[in-house]
Formats: sequence, C-alpha cells, structure tokens
Amino acid sequence: METTNKFTGKADTYSKYRPNYPTEYINYLISSNQLTSNHIIADIGSGTGVFTQQLLDRNFKVFAVEPNRDMRTIAEKALNSYSSFISIQGTAENTGIQSSSIDLATVAQAFHWFDKDKFKLECQRILKPNSNVALVWNSRDSSSLLVNENAEVCKQLCSGFKGFSGGIDETPDIYKDFFKDGEYEYEVFRHDLEFNLEGFVGRNLSASYAPKPTDANYNPFIEAVTELFIKYSSDNMIVIPNITRSYIGNV
Repeated sequence: METTNKFTGKADTYSKYRPNYPTEYINYLISSNQLTSNHIIADIGSGTGVFTQQLLDRNFKVFAVEPNRDMRTIAEKALNSYSSFISIQGTAENTGIQSSSIDLATVAQAFHWFDKDKFKLECQRILKPNSNVALVWNSRDSSSLLVNENAEVCKQLCSGFKGFSGGIDETPDIYKDFFKDGEYEYEVFRHDLEFNLEGFVGRNLSASYAPKPTDANYNPFIEAVTELFIKYSSDNMIVIPNITRSYIGNV
C-alpha cells in the first residue's frame, strides 16, 4: 500500500487519541531556532494537525503539508479559524511551497514514511539559507514492561507491524545520512501519557498497522489490548511511559 493511504479510514481515531508534544519541547524548538512570530514554518506530513496547532498557538504562520485527504480534512475543520494556517495538499517530496521561503521545516511523527533523499532535496529547496529541519517523535519507552508487552500484541495481531514508529528508533544512521555532515542536535523530553480504557484502545487503533473493523484480527486485537489495560492500570487509568525525541539540524 502506498504510504500516503495507510491512515485512510483512521483519521478520526488518530485525531482523537494521538498525543501532542510537551511544552518544554515547544519552548526548546523556538529558542534553539531563534524563532519569532515573523518566521514561517512548514509542517510536513502534518496529518490531523496535532503538532500544527501547537505551532499556531505560538503565533507562527504554518504551511501544513499533508497528502492524505481524510487527515487533511480533519485538520482543516479544526484549524481554519487560525488566520495563519495554510493547508496544502502535497507530499514531503513535493510540497508545492515556494523556494527559499521557509524558516523552519518540522516533521512530527512522520519522517519514517518519507523518501529520505527526495525529502532532503525538497528541504534544501524550500528553506532559507542556514534554516533547520526539526524531526520529532513521541516514542514509547522501550524499558517498560507494558510497552514491550504491547509490542508483542502488535507482532502477533498486526501484519504490518515493524516496531513502533516503523522501527526507526533503532536506525540512527538514517539521521547521520539526512543531516548535513551528519551533524544534528539530539534532545529527549519526558512525556508520559495517561489514558482511560477508551483512550488506550484508541491510541493502539490509531496506528497505521492496527487492524481495521473489517479485519479478522480486529476483535482479538481489542481484547488483547484491553487485557493489557486491566493488567497495568490503576484507578481505571494507565500510564504509557513515553519520551519525546528531537533531532534538529541543517540539511
């Protein structure tokens, strides 16, 4: 399946249950790139606008580039009240943005879907001189028993599962190849996530590899995730140990 279609039919679930990013990270992003409200950001692979909205709330003009119609439509409904929000039907490799017009390119939870070489060329085209690309993920903490058992459920019941975030955690050479001279700034922020049962199930179902209601493994998947919730929850809430991983540099 083409990567741009992997979330078709899941956009509503994604919008409801995907977490945003910690304030500490947003503050760091702004300070490390010396951003002011006059700067223009391109949020590439913007999805349903989770991260886009956090940038808009800091008064930046944001070009939100998203190829998937379902996800883009949800973002437009949610964010059209922001005068500085511009929605673009485009891809990471062909954004449709004017050359040398962008002060920062951001990619939240999406870089693992891109053609890295073509995206690098597109960033070089749209960014102003010496402007950065910021890659960020909310990643499950792999030292957690809950996270590892959750991964086992996904391995057993999700045919497309290759590890959380496409397994990109384990391939640091990708970042060395992507950033100019292999140099980038790496930071980690604690961002544990708390869910009730509905939220925990929804967070699992929002993944690209998760079964859809028409799939044979859909009900077994929900049952297995529910059992995990019962095992690890306290007072009807569960905490997923989570970190926000940030990579910033020139390309």
